[in-house]
Amino acid sequence: MIGADAAPGKGARIADWILRILLALAFIAAGGAKLAGAPPMVAIFDQIGIGQWFRLLTGTLEIAGGLLVLVPRTSPWGALLLTAVMVGAVFTHLVVIGGNPVPALVLLVLSAAVLWLRRRQLLAMIGH
Repeated sequence: MIGADAAPGKGARIADWILRILLALAFIAAGGAKLAGAPPMVAIFDQIGIGQWFRLLTGTLEIAGGLLVLVPRTSPWGALLLTAVMVGAVFTHLVVIGGNPVPALVLLVLSAAVLWLRRRQLLAMIGH
């Protein structure tokens, strides 16, 4: 049996990279659409009702998280940021605007998966 502190195998490292690349691509694309003012994004944030500044903030956070998650040293912080953004997105879909929360839930699960895979790294970074 492999110990809890064992280094990840090659397969786990490849899966980690694939997951982080997919996550980064999804969030950089979504954040870019928000920052570019794509009409569907503008409409969604109009429904939220707190102003288009929130679309710009959300897009910026998504792009920042997507970039952070690509860099092995900063990927735990990116995953944490993206998980928090997606908790807010799921809540917004369920409570504020309605619509289908499944895309936000999928991105939440993927972000949380990267965070889980990088938890030891994150804990070491914060001194635990």
